[in-house]
Parts: sequence; structure tokens; C-alpha cells
Amino acid sequence: MQQPSSTVSGTSTPVVPASASPVAVARVLPDARRLDGWVAFVLGNALLGTIGVFVHEAQVAPLTVTWFRCAFGLIGLTLWMAWRNQSWSGLRRGLWVGWAALPWVLLLSGLMLASWWLFFTAIQQVPTGVAVVLFHVQPLWVLLLGAWWLKEAVPRQRVVSVLVAMVGLVLATGVAEGLAPWGGSHAPGYWVGVGLCLIGALCTATVTVVAKRLGALPLGTLAWWQCALGATVLWVAPVGHGWPAWGVSWAWLAGLGLIHTGLAYTLMYAGMTRLATTRVAVLQFAYPTVAIVVDWLYFQNTLGAWQMAGVVLMLGAIGAGERSARRNG
Repeated sequence: MQQPSSTVSGTSTPVVPASASPVAVARVLPDARRLDGWVAFVLGNALLGTIGVFVHEAQVAPLTVTWFRCAFGLIGLTLWMAWRNQSWSGLRRGLWVGWAALPWVLLLSGLMLASWWLFFTAIQQVPTGVAVVLFHVQPLWVLLLGAWWLKEAVPRQRVVSVLVAMVGLVLATGVAEGLAPWGGSHAPGYWVGVGLCLIGALCTATVTVVAKRLGALPLGTLAWWQCALGATVLWVAPVGHGWPAWGVSWAWLAGLGLIHTGLAYTLMYAGMTRLATTRVAVLQFAYPTVAIVVDWLYFQNTLGAWQMAGVVLMLGAIGAGERSARRNG
């Protein structure tokens, strides 16, 4: 997940309320440490960009995929946080959020689980690269929710960024090519997949806004509770749909939890603490970039010219809006 104004997205970067100021940290760290942060954060996002391959090769139902990601992710995150806290007693103290915050943490975890499931369902209908790009409209939802619920002022430049990004979104979904005389029709279920992506992005944005209202949590805590809740509740999915055959499918599913949750989130958390938030807002777009390249090389899903233009326009507008927001405080 990620910083409050970014995504955790499903597929996106995890939401991490700002328990420390990355800007302040980055000012005093040596250049070598900032370079390490850059490499770690980009590598974590790049790993997430390959998630579609693992989901495709596992060949199981989306809800089952979600449970396996939670179960194996819980193992990976527990080991990382135990190492980070140096002891099991320190781990328990680091994970406990308090009785007052617990209902909110469970609510946020449930919303993120819904976001994961929506993403895994959507990529059965639309190319993974397109799904990842659509999930990156989450900052736009954050803007609207922040203005409506938190009563935050919306700067003019931010409004312009939103409008430009929405134009890019329309192009990225393939509307222009579908309506053009030379454009072809999309496969059945394509627009259902688009809708699932937008709803999933809304779930992630809600997590971001509520987490911002809730206050600071230690790094990794929200992701750990998300995986713990999913592993506890969603076990009915593999029981109901049947467990995958032992072997290759389990290896791909283990990769979703250990690589795309435990390792990827650990790298991103480590990178965030060493980078200014202005860089975090830009570098997170390594995720959709890698996802689009993987779609092209592995799945042979090449975006049309209008779609690619929409991707560039949308991500550029969101990136510009994020940088402006960081500068203005």
C-alpha cells in the first residue's frame, strides 16, 4: 500500500499513513542511502507489475487467488516485521493498534481485500496493463472524497490535473478506438472489467482517506492486518472451489503472497523511508509501466495508439497533480 495520497492499490502500492516524514528523513540521509531507497522502491513496484503473470498461470478463481495472496503474504510480512522489531514481543507490540483503532483497521483491511478481489476478477476481462492503469485513478477518487468528506480545499492546478487525467482515462479504456470507424469492438465482459477496476480504485481511495483520518500506523501494520483478515475469513474460497492441484499452481500462488506482497511491500516500505514524498509520487508509476510492458511481451496485448496516448496523458496528469500537492503541503 502507500502514502495517503497514493494507492495500495490491488493492486497498486500499499497505503501507509505517514508515521514519519520521508521528506525530513531524505534531507539528512547520505546520497547513497537515497539511491538505495530509489532502487528498493522502484524494484518493489516493478515486482507488482508482473502480478498478472502469476494470476494467469495459477489458473484458480479470483477469490481463491485472494486467499492465497493473503495467506502467503501474512507469512512474509510477519517474518519481515519480526526481523524489524528484533523480537516476537516487539512484533506483538508493533502489530497491536489499540481497541479504539481496531474496528477502523478491520474496515480498511476489508476494503483492501475487496480491491484485490476486484482486480483479480477484472484482469480476466481486460489486459492486466489496462487494469493497473485504471486502478491508478485512485488519486482522483482521493481528491473527490477528501473534498467531500474531509472538507479539504482543492487547488486549481489539482482540478486541472483531474480533468486532464479523466480525458486520459476515457482514452485508456479504449472508448475512442471502439467508437472510431477503424476501431474494433472489445471482447465480451470488457466494460464489466473496466467498471470493476474503477470500483476497486474507489475502495482503495476510501482506505487512503479513512487511514488519513485515522492517523499514523507503523509501517507494514495495515498490510499485515489486511493479510491476517483475508487469511482468516477467505479460507472458504479454496474449500468451496476446491484446492488447486499440488505443484505448479501452488508455486505461482505462493509467489503472489511471498513476492508480490511480502517482498514487494517490504521493498516499498524500505524505500519510502529514504525518499522524499515528491519522488515517491512519481516513482510509483513504475508499476503500471512494467505491467503494460509485461502485457505486451508475455500476453501479446498491445495497446492501441489512442489507448497508449490516454495512458501517458492520465499518468502524466496524476503525477503532475501529486507533485504540486506535495510542494503545496
